[in-house]
Amino acid sequence: MTSGRVRNIAIIGGGITGLAAAHRIITSEPTATVTLFEGSSRLGGIIRTERRDGWLLELGPDSFITNKPGGVQLCADCGFTDQLIPTDNTFRRSLVLHQGAPEAVPDGFMLMAPSNHRAIIDTPVLSFAGSLRLLAEASIPPRGDVDDETLASFVTRRFGREALERLVQPLVGGIYASDPDKLSLRATLPRFLDMEAEFGSVINATKQQKQARGPDIDSSGSGARYGLFTTPRDGLSSLVDHLADQIAAHPTATLCLNQKIESVQPAGSCWNVVLTGENPPQSFDEVIMTLPAYRVAELICDPHQSELRDLLAGIEYASSAIVVTGHSLSDFAHPLDAFGLVVPLVEQRRILATSFTSRKFPNRAPAGRILLRTFVGGAMQPELLDADDSEIQQLVNEELKEILGMRKPPEFSEVVRYQRAMPQYHVGHQQRVDRIERLIGNTAGLHVAGSAYRGVGIPDSIASGRAAADAALTPAAET
Repeated sequence: MTSGRVRNIAIIGGGITGLAAAHRIITSEPTATVTLFEGSSRLGGIIRTERRDGWLLELGPDSFITNKPGGVQLCADCGFTDQLIPTDNTFRRSLVLHQGAPEAVPDGFMLMAPSNHRAIIDTPVLSFAGSLRLLAEASIPPRGDVDDETLASFVTRRFGREALERLVQPLVGGIYASDPDKLSLRATLPRFLDMEAEFGSVINATKQQKQARGPDIDSSGSGARYGLFTTPRDGLSSLVDHLADQIAAHPTATLCLNQKIESVQPAGSCWNVVLTGENPPQSFDEVIMTLPAYRVAELICDPHQSELRDLLAGIEYASSAIVVTGHSLSDFAHPLDAFGLVVPLVEQRRILATSFTSRKFPNRAPAGRILLRTFVGGAMQPELLDADDSEIQQLVNEELKEILGMRKPPEFSEVVRYQRAMPQYHVGHQQRVDRIERLIGNTAGLHVAGSAYRGVGIPDSIASGRAAADAALTPAAET
């Protein structure tokens, strides 16, 4: 991939983005030297799997989608594909809270693409008028321009306010933890804008795409496209460990844990990475920064990059908490016969969603038990994170009791907080990232990657890291 002298590359951040970048470098250009700096004592970032007494706990994300190639391609490249398992079809549906009771998301309703019109008419989640308004989307003319718009604007315009509040907001909110009145559709779910532009409506696009797939393709289920999700048999941290082992074994790669960075400074044709403590700066030809955008802005120490720092710092982040609990199945009045429950904001509850993790994937809980992951906070309820851990555990217990009929306290409960961890893709995000990438492209030796830019999921982060690695391995004269 390269020509000329050997590249000396630093990667700042040991999450999945940084690990994907490092793996790409050692496999694409084995003579390049790569040093990965991680400020904590562990790799993986928000990915964190633990085993306890027959439970497999995911304390961050629990799976990734396969129709975006980043994750599956990395697994193929590192020899990990045989460790991936699909979701269990037995309970492949979602629930949504409606007037205090869990109801099934209409069969065939995927985020905002309905494929089963009878299910829309029959669902108790929408009024009859709301169902008719949703289905009327097929006859609503497309918008003339192609400018970005918010999720709330698009869904209200095409499907009606009730569909937004009762179905789309909780389903999409479970992914982005965002304010629907700010969330950019072009930056998050552009396929729906493309459906409108190409087919005239989302319903018409869904119908034609279903016909093109043929009758043998199973489109049942509801909520997210669960049939497209996968995870490692032994949890996501097993992928992190597998990558770390391969990187650490490479003769020109170094993993530096517990090493915080004070700044990244230009030094002639190179970049100095200034470490905390008494350590001298280290010089690199290329630096790939995979930290949250606001941290990248803080670390870039270059008077000529004020616009870049401002653009990076302007990407907002939301905070959330996951409460992981283990229970006996018999402790619930509800059968928990789904992959999870999402909660509309109009229900005025104190949780965003609950994932029934051991219903999605096997061997996550002992026999007769169930593992739940309940989400609190996000952009719309940030004040709930002001509570201490015991208060958050208590409010989750109260919500599970009232919503799902939990009869006994959980066998265990753990709160995991993610402060400023979820980038918010507000309207204008694409233009902001376009400008960031232009400025980075004009700054030799500096690269950024991660969830802040072109996608928040694991495959997006991996693809971002791999692209940054490719750019770092390409001499400036060849770009």
